[in-house]
Amino acid sequence: MIILADYHLNRQAILLGGSLVAGGWLDIVPIKLVTFEVVNLAADSSDRLVWQFVQNNGMLLLTGNRNAKGEDSLEQVMRQENQSTSFPIITISDPERVNEYDYRERCVERLIEIVIDILLNILERVLQYFLLK
Repeated sequence: MIILADYHLNRQAILLGGSLVAGGWLDIVPIKLVTFEVVNLAADSSDRLVWQFVQNNGMLLLTGNRNAKGEDSLEQVMRQENQSTSFPIITISDPERVNEYDYRERCVERLIEIVIDILLNILERVLQYFLLK
């Protein structure tokens, strides 16, 4: 599962990625943390564009920004466009605390739980599809 780190979380994404590797999680759960640069998104991309990008590409978005200021704010876009099949947006409540080992490890554990839940849900839908055929 690909997780796009919001532009303002590049440093935190590096730290989280390091914890994923050090903890051996990448041997168990298919997670890839990517940045705007890797996926060719401009740093000043609107929240609406970022939302549409992650949804169209089956990615999760990792962000520290969920305000409702403006028509294209992430919170407003989610209220308007969210559907039961939408991929979730993962918000780190205090991005600066990712520097703290314990907080970072809790974030990594929660990321793992979210990804496993999504993968299990996808597997369940695939199995239901083939069993109903």
